Amino acid sequence: MRVLRCATGAQPHQAYRSHRKVRHLKLVMLHYHIITLGCQMNKSDSERVRSVLDSMGCRWSDSEEEAQLLGILACSVRQKSIDRIYNRISRWNGWKNSRNLLTFITGCILPADHLHFLKLFDLVFPVADIAKLPELVAGYGVVSPLSPLASMTGQAVQARPGRFGEPIPVKKPDERIMEFWKLKPAYLSAFEGFIPIQNGCDKFCSYCAVPYTRGREISRPSEAILEEFRLLVDRGYRSITLLGQNVNSYGMDRGRQEISFAELLRRIGEYGDRSPSSCWVYFTSPHPGDMNEEVIRTMAAYRCLARQLHIPLQSGDDGVLARMNRRHGVKEFMDLIAMVRRILPDATLFTDIIVGFPGETDEQFENTRRVMEQIQFNMAYIAAYSPRPGSASATWRDDVPQEVKKERLHKLTDTLNRHSLEYNRKLIGKTIKVLVTGRDRLAGYAAGITEGRIVVRFPCAERGLEGQFVWLRVTGAAPLSIEGERVHQEAQLHEAE
Repeated sequence: MRVLRCATGAQPHQAYRSHRKVRHLKLVMLHYHIITLGCQMNKSDSERVRSVLDSMGCRWSDSEEEAQLLGILACSVRQKSIDRIYNRISRWNGWKNSRNLLTFITGCILPADHLHFLKLFDLVFPVADIAKLPELVAGYGVVSPLSPLASMTGQAVQARPGRFGEPIPVKKPDERIMEFWKLKPAYLSAFEGFIPIQNGCDKFCSYCAVPYTRGREISRPSEAILEEFRLLVDRGYRSITLLGQNVNSYGMDRGRQEISFAELLRRIGEYGDRSPSSCWVYFTSPHPGDMNEEVIRTMAAYRCLARQLHIPLQSGDDGVLARMNRRHGVKEFMDLIAMVRRILPDATLFTDIIVGFPGETDEQFENTRRVMEQIQFNMAYIAAYSPRPGSASATWRDDVPQEVKKERLHKLTDTLNRHSLEYNRKLIGKTIKVLVTGRDRLAGYAAGITEGRIVVRFPCAERGLEGQFVWLRVTGAAPLSIEGERVHQEAQLHEAE
């Protein structure tokens, strides 16, 4: 086949093909390199993208400088990720002056970003169309009729009023994702697996672009999910995460044709607990409005369902939550946390928070800080608000100064670190089970995580422990992490009993 050096600057409505003379390369000689940005869902998607490329006879390269096929799984959620994409493609297109190169981009892409990327990348397509990549490559970079431009212009797009009157384009669920899910992933880890169970979101939070990049909610068939789960458990995977943009709304789009999220967890828990191979099962990320007591009680009933919950708060003020279109208030969130504490008292709690959302006053920020003081999260991913084109809030005035956003971010980080350290200090002297994830940056130490996803390091000269469970006695604590030392086998067995 021929691999082109595609000229930039083609119009979005044109077939994207270079007319320059290129050298001939055999497909089996192609080496590829993929850069994955954004969330764990993108990481999971990249495993299926790699499986398609591997089936084409392409070979993975750790170095993008040595690859002839370069791709990006994009994330349009944050501007920082988009900036990284532009920096990368500028470098890659510069390389085309000296060697043959084919570039592609897929993943979460907003319509506005899509139009720009068409002028920069040789191939632009939705991740659901990855199975068509061989024919796209064989077409010398021609965008197929099922690529994003065709799907966006061909889909019915309507406007509906948002909660505050903004026109919101409604994108239909992309049924093609079902075929994508059927692809066998090329798992990147031998002990940590990711299973997509749902795609898209129907919540339309005013700061979020997911409904415009991933579309409306669509659930993967439960039998396919359970089959992949059983496969990973039988292979000895230690950590398995169920993925979705709104994971606990699983099955709602299918009505009576599909089981509920709680029932899915129950079937997973039954198989995981019966298996002789121990594993921890996680899920992310849920929406507080769709979380219910049945899910929490199911987690408590099965030991393989990890005692860890990531529940996005976003703000601790009712006014800000209303402008975010979160569809719940602070009281509902606090009641949910109280229920978790009652049913799963040993669970760690993670969250997401945005500071400096348009219109956020000092008093509203203080309300968020007070909620953090009350809940005492083990981990919080705190971000200063930045508008993303395509989201409803992008049309609003970004009226909180950057220096104020930074100050608020630092205050919440200090609050998080204080409570995390307090919790971690209580672990000192206890013996805990840890999954070894690799070597620590500190020489002579290994790294791992607890069931509650607290980061651990411990002195270890032994190699080859990655992916294994060990027992540690906690000897030290820091904000967001702990340190320990391995205990003898007798102590391990005693602790397990």
